[in-house]
Amino acid sequence: MAYESTDGGTAAAGGAEPGASDSLRTFGAVVQALREHAGLSREEFGARIGYSKHMVASVEQGRRMADHDFVEGAEPVLGNTGALRKAAPYLSRQAGLASWFRQWARLEATAISLYTYECRVVPGLLQTEAYARAVSLDVPPLPDPEELEQRIAARLARQELLAVTRKPPTAFSFIVEQAVLERGTGGEGVTRELLDHLVGLVERNWNVELQVMPLRRPTHAGLDGPIMLAETPENRWFGYSEGQQNGRLIAHPKEISLLQQRYAKLRSQALTPEDSLGLLKRLRGAL
Repeated sequence: MAYESTDGGTAAAGGAEPGASDSLRTFGAVVQALREHAGLSREEFGARIGYSKHMVASVEQGRRMADHDFVEGAEPVLGNTGALRKAAPYLSRQAGLASWFRQWARLEATAISLYTYECRVVPGLLQTEAYARAVSLDVPPLPDPEELEQRIAARLARQELLAVTRKPPTAFSFIVEQAVLERGTGGEGVTRELLDHLVGLVERNWNVELQVMPLRRPTHAGLDGPIMLAETPENRWFGYSEGQQNGRLIAHPKEISLLQQRYAKLRSQALTPEDSLGLLKRLRGAL
């Protein structure tokens, strides 16, 4: 999702640069401590592993993710402790997620139920790589290539949540406006692949329910914008609201109740899951 930030993605809203996460800051602090213990300046250390001193500074300050070559080059220079190799895999889960989205992403990762109504873009959990790339390049400012790849990788990695093999599998409900599907984001080829992906996902994943809100709908409970709701394993509900360059986690019971009422109404107003699947197939056939 473009606003994941959704999540979402994800991904940062528009082209916003992801903020530093706790894991990136911690990893950077370890790199700095080991470098200083080895008696190396950033410039000296960077020269030994093939990176600029500016890249070393960005990693140490938690602003950039260390890639595989950085980690493998750093280990022998910094004493072969193995600390960087063991820590590096845990960085990828936060890369590319907007700073304001990460709190929601942590809830999302363990939720037993997730409800999403979207009127702007296809939710990040349902996007293809090509669609995610097109969305990320649509809204200024343009990300640099490394940031773009991190953003897309983070969005696609979140889709592991859809797996029916999770114990217990998460129950998903998505409501997406038909206009979003017919917009043609990225061109016909991207839309064709997206529709194929959605059809396959719905037919394969019994834990995923997708409803389409038709173009013509005289009454509509979602006119105030997107809705995201998550139920924790303790059966507590949270909501998430996102706008331009910001997001807000919602926990107040009265606000959650209001969002649940609106989402329930939206479910009754959208096409049924069966009719929605039929529409997806007709849209695909028309391309």
